[in-house]
Amino acid sequence: MDTNLGELPARQHLPVTAAAPRPAAEALDPAAHDPAAPAQGTAGRAVRAAPAQHAFDRGSADAGVPAPVLDVVIPVHNEQDDLERCVRRLRAHLAATFPYPFRITVADNASTDLTSALAKALAAELPEVESFRLEQKGRGRALRTVWTASQAPVLAYMDVDLSTDLNALLPLVAPLISGHSDLAIGSRLARSSRVVRGAKRELISRAYNLILRGSLAARFSDAQCGFKAIRGDVAQRLLPMVEDTGWFFDTEMLVLAERAGLRIHEIPVDWVDDPDSSVDLVRTAADDLRGVLRVGRALATGQLALDRLRRPFGDDPRDRELYGVPVGLARQLVGFCAIGALSTLAYLGLYSFFRQGLGPQPANALALLLSTLANTAANRRLTFGVRGRDRAVRHQAQGLVVFAIGLALTSGSLAALHIAARHPAHSTELAVLVAANLAATVLRFLLFRAWLFPERTAAAHDRTDPDDVRSAR
Repeated sequence: MDTNLGELPARQHLPVTAAAPRPAAEALDPAAHDPAAPAQGTAGRAVRAAPAQHAFDRGSADAGVPAPVLDVVIPVHNEQDDLERCVRRLRAHLAATFPYPFRITVADNASTDLTSALAKALAAELPEVESFRLEQKGRGRALRTVWTASQAPVLAYMDVDLSTDLNALLPLVAPLISGHSDLAIGSRLARSSRVVRGAKRELISRAYNLILRGSLAARFSDAQCGFKAIRGDVAQRLLPMVEDTGWFFDTEMLVLAERAGLRIHEIPVDWVDDPDSSVDLVRTAADDLRGVLRVGRALATGQLALDRLRRPFGDDPRDRELYGVPVGLARQLVGFCAIGALSTLAYLGLYSFFRQGLGPQPANALALLLSTLANTAANRRLTFGVRGRDRAVRHQAQGLVVFAIGLALTSGSLAALHIAARHPAHSTELAVLVAANLAATVLRFLLFRAWLFPERTAAAHDRTDPDDVRSAR
């Protein structure tokens, strides 16, 4: 998959001028303050007369509502029994605790009951509520559609059953508002989380997260908790890369964000399982496993241009360039040395294997060729951060030129050894090859940095230190 999305801008704290005064308590529906109150508001009376909509339905007082800083999406499918109670409770909580303008968007994906009509009636009654109707089913499809269309700088979603304690909502979005993080997720598996659910769901959840850690090297702890938030600028660039339209949408989004180097903030949550949940666990688990295989294959083959999602360094003094020190040199040296050590071991093993049936020179040439191809591919991706197939053949061809130089050094060393000693011991051959290979490795790093991947170094040098700009004025 290829995208032309450009680099993300630096994160910034949202301006405090966006804050709006909280609605007066008397302006809210009294029933909204009582989570246990029955859902019998205006929306409940108008539900049967409201037709299903196919686009956004704005609140009745939309003209007087300031632009929202937070857009909370509630994806629903056949949730007529819980929807009104959820929306009213969430609206009351945000009005009482959230210091910025907010919006609640009900994203109905192909409901066949009265959910769509009820959502439209709520939007007509409550100024902070909108409804959106999709004719195709899929939680991921609903989230991507609404998040992509939203202009709010912070986007969130939660399940309609409100299993997660709403007191975690402000801590969830605060790191995004402050500019500290790119995404935020609630975790039911954190040590300080308090969770009430059955053993079956607990086992499935923990097993799934273990699979993610083992297969996709995921470091986040809970991929499936229906309580997440993302900055709007990140969503506009990240969501086009997410293919799944169902329950795996969350996992795919988090894996891609993590691999792109975006910052994911986790908070512990209090969570109570919904015993009436209609989720098909077996089917969802099978779809998730297929998604893991698809994403793993895409990451392994470099089909995702994740480098285009990276952010520039922040204003932390540790991120600034040091005078006289090439940008990224220390990190590249560490990566190159680690790969070089592994490729050297592979080279010596291949040489010992080929030496049993070939002479020293053919064995050296073949072992060096195979290890060089692997070394170039690994350094291209891991040391210099080049992903995708663009110019991959060219880089390997240039790597073969470097291989020829290394071959000349090692072959020359072997030839000199055999001139000095007619039948040297195998251990002596290996010692000479190690010394020659070390010299070739130093030369290979310099050629990689200056010739094969110069754009990575040049791009890093193009970043201008704000202090340098101010001092030049």
